[in-house]
Order: sequence, then C-alpha cells, then structure tokens
Amino acid sequence: MRALTRQWYQGGLLSDLLRPLGGLYGAAMRIRRGLYRRGWRRPDPVPVPVVVVGNLTVGGTGKTPLVIALVEHLLARGRRPAVVSRGYGRRDGAVRVVSDGQGRTLPVGLCGDEPALMADRLPVPVVVGADRSEAVRAAARLGADCVVADDGFQRLSLPRHRSFVVVDAHRGLGNGRCLPAGPLREPASALADADAVVLHGEGEGAGPREDLRMTLSPQGLRGVREPGARESLDWLRGRRVHALAGIGDPMRFFATLRTLGAEVVPYPFPDHHSYQPGEVGLEGGEALVTTEKDAVKLAELGIGGWALRVDARLEPDPGPWLADLPWGGAPGVS
Repeated sequence: MRALTRQWYQGGLLSDLLRPLGGLYGAAMRIRRGLYRRGWRRPDPVPVPVVVVGNLTVGGTGKTPLVIALVEHLLARGRRPAVVSRGYGRRDGAVRVVSDGQGRTLPVGLCGDEPALMADRLPVPVVVGADRSEAVRAAARLGADCVVADDGFQRLSLPRHRSFVVVDAHRGLGNGRCLPAGPLREPASALADADAVVLHGEGEGAGPREDLRMTLSPQGLRGVREPGARESLDWLRGRRVHALAGIGDPMRFFATLRTLGAEVVPYPFPDHHSYQPGEVGLEGGEALVTTEKDAVKLAELGIGGWALRVDARLEPDPGPWLADLPWGGAPGVS
C-alpha cells in the first residue's frame, strides 16, 4: 500500500495499470454527484444549517484543525455550533453523543480519535454517527443552532449551506486520478461544489483555485496523561525527543518539532493507528512528544509524555463565508 501511495504522487507502473479502474470509479462518483446537482436525488431534511469540511484525497489533509477553527469563529459570532463526525475507526456506526459541551464522556474506541480530540478542545456538543443527518438532528436537540460536519464533502445525503475543501498544498491532488489509480475520492471537478478551497501549508498543490490558506501554529505543550500540565515551546529547544505520530503526514509533524529546535527521533505510524499496550516503550528519562490526536489514545494506555498543541491560522478571515449562515435548515448540492 505504501508503494502504491508513493506512485499516486510520484508516478509508477502500478498506478498506470490501475488507471482503467480509477476511471470507472471516477465516472460512478461523477454520476452520483450529478444526480444531486440536478435534484434527481435530494439530501435529508435537517433542522439547522450545516457547514461541511472535507477533502478530495484519501489520508489526512488538516480537516480537524479547520473544523476547530470554524467552530471557534462561529462561537465568536454568537452562534451555538456543534460538531458532527462519522468517527473513523470506532466500534460501531450508532449515533452517540461524545460531549454535550461540558466535556467528553466516551472513550476513543466508541467515538474515534478525532471526535475525542474535538470534544476535549471545544466547549460545544460533539456527536458521531454513520447516519450524519441523524447526528445533526441529535446535535440540534442538544441546543445547537448550526453544525460543522467533519469529513462530509462526499456525504451528499447530508445537506450543506457552506462547504470547505482542504487540499494539502505540497502534495496537491497527486496524479489527478481516482482510487485505486490515484488518491482522489472523486474527480477534481467536484471542487466546483466547494464554497472555499483551503490550501494547507506551503505550495501550490490545488492549481489555480485558492480561497483560503491554512497554516498550523504551535501554541505549546500539554501533558498526555495530565492534560492540565503545560510546557512552553522553549522546552523543546535543544532537547532530544521521541516523536510519535499516527496522522496523515507524520513527516510534517517531525519537521515542525525540528523547526522548534528539538532533536527528533521519529516514530511514524499509519493515520488513525490503534496503539496496543507495550507497542510504545521508552527508556527511563526519555521524552515522548506526540500529536493531540495520538494523545487521546495514548492516555488511555497510561502512556505519559507531551502533546504539541496547534491552532489553525486562516488567511483571509473565513468570516465572509460564515456571516450569512441562516437560522434554519440547509440546502443540498447545487
């Protein structure tokens, strides 16, 4: 799988051989989206407006930091937002309340690592469910007047008033082919349905379309087992750390730590990796630094260390995309 992923972005024979399958998959996804565009299929009714955050490629691009940033913007505007997510990697697809806004009440196995992180970071309801529309209705019952849906761009049955699509500015859309020949979940033409394309990081990977630029700004360190414990970024300078990351692009995380002055011993894992007891072991006195997404899982295993806390910076301000968010239901793809 790693070899195929490299070919998606660097070219190769296997990707070329899979191109016909990618073409068939892409055609099916194009037809599916066309049915919603023409109104031949309609999204589910929901009681509050929905802001969708998604991407076109498989793997992490930075959706979770963007969700957090958009929720914080909505809070600053006096709205009562909630977060809805599928909850990748959890044990079932049932609709579950991860937080009612007063703190997380579910373990990672029942909600997924990203919803757990968002419930820990945000003072808003967080709901997971395979049926995203029902999850939105559950969030409305908790008092939300709008919802930010994590990874919902391809969930066309979920209505949306605004949609943000995140593109890794360095990797872009790869070879431009659909799965399994390339990294695309659907053809790049789907970007026409995005209200805003958000480039994450440095580079020009989305081609001519760029509405917002997102960078992740390190804010400090917090304890893995003791989230209330804090260290400044200066703690990293000149220190040898064992850096653990199970995210879409672990190398980006390791590069950030090096930029902050740390000597990094890297431990990359697949995105959403489910850590097992004994899998992560350090000698006495060695420091572990990880991502906030990994920290919610490591804490349940009793593993200590530090998590790097980051905030998303958006340029320009996303306010114009959120200012006219209505009070009421959301439309579908148009």
